[in-house]
This record gives sequence, structure tokens and C-alpha cells, in this order.
Amino acid sequence: MRLTRVHVPAALQPGAVLALPDTAARHVAQVLRLTTGDALHVFDGEGHEFEAIITAARRTEVEVRIGAAVPNLTESPLAITLLQGVARGEKMDLILQKATELGVTRIVPLLMARSTVKLDAAGIAKRHAHWQAVIASACEQCGRARLPALAPATTLGAALATGDAAQGQDLRLLLAPQSGSSSLPALLDDHAAAAGRGIRLLIGPEGGFEDTEIAQALAADYLRCRLGPRVLRTETAGLAAIAALQALAGDWRP
Repeated sequence: MRLTRVHVPAALQPGAVLALPDTAARHVAQVLRLTTGDALHVFDGEGHEFEAIITAARRTEVEVRIGAAVPNLTESPLAITLLQGVARGEKMDLILQKATELGVTRIVPLLMARSTVKLDAAGIAKRHAHWQAVIASACEQCGRARLPALAPATTLGAALATGDAAQGQDLRLLLAPQSGSSSLPALLDDHAAAAGRGIRLLIGPEGGFEDTEIAQALAADYLRCRLGPRVLRTETAGLAAIAALQALAGDWRP
């Protein structure tokens, strides 16, 4: 039987008794039907994981006592930032969930010229909270104790400017199937990406990139790359590229 893992965004200390967040408590008590004395693990999203025992369980409230720290070795040595054009509804949830499972370090949702999703400030805040919950749930399932950092949805220009200041040494990849793009393995070989460098992976929205956006990315030192001869949908492209990166330079290598 797989051990239940719960994300608790708080400082966790052995011996402490605390209440699980409301959504997690309902899931533990009503869906999983765990009760007093049952074991689980809790993690804070910052890389720390602990054993825990349920000390009280009601339909909407669950208390646990924190036990010993548990080593967590699930983080990839390859720091991947996914800059993802925002996709509609469940597609974006899928991208965030699977990117988390595949080991990305940071996710930047992008509102781009051909994005079908248009968000105002209130919509950005609402989506951010929802996407954060999707990421936390994916970490609970896949064994990660550190949540990928999730930036608020922003424009491509703002993301490129931030990247120049914060991550100037990263290898920057623009996934574009057009002629003239280099293969992903060839770029990794040429730029020694695994040697202590991060990777920023830029994926367009459902409508693809506009020419001006490609020009912006190239001016910010992004390199065109391709995965193969086929054009992939936005919900496929980034995930396929992340899997390839982990196999070539990350924690999937033999």
C-alpha cells in the first residue's frame, strides 16, 4: 500500500502537533478514510519531509503529530525553467502536473500574442492559486518534497527581461520546429548544458509564436531547437522536451 503524502505549507518540527490544511484534511478523512493512529508523510514544499501519525480525525479536520525527518532525494540535478504559453483549462493543468512529475525547478506561465486565454489581474491571481494547488498535488503523488517555483502569469517581454538579470548563465532553448532549428541533443553537446548550468525552455501557446516573439527570444540569446520532424501541440511539446532533457543531461541518464 502506497504511503499517503501531504503538502503542509508551514514550518515542520519533530514532535509538533498540527492541523492539516482543509482540503488535505477532507481528502485524508473522507476519501482515503484514514483515521487515528494511521501513518503518513508530510512535507513543507521546501525540500523537508517527515513521518507523521494521525492523532485526531474528523470529517473536515485532521491533526497529526510530526515524527522523524525523512531523506528526500527526488530532485533532478538539472535545473529546468519552463516558460510555457498559457493553454486553456485542463491542458494547462496537465502541463503543470506532468512538468512537476518530470522534475522542473521553475515554471513561468506566459500570456502571449496568440494565447487563447486572456487574464486580467484578478484572473491571474485566481489561476495562480489554482495552479499552485495542481503543482502541490503532483508533488504529493510523485514523491517530491520541493514544489517547483511558480511565477505569476506574465508577458514574454517581462519574462525575458527577468531572465536576463536572474539567470544569465542558463542555456536558453526556444522549441520551434521550423527549418534552421538545431536538434536538442546537438545543442546540449555543443553547450555542455549539464556542467552546472540551468536550462530555460520556452514553449509557445496553442496558436504558436508570432514572428516578433521569436525575434524577441533570439535577441535574448535563446537558441532554436527541435525534437524531431513532427509539430507537437503545446501540451505535448514542453513535456517531451523536459523528458528528453532529463534523459540526456538530468537524472534519467543510465
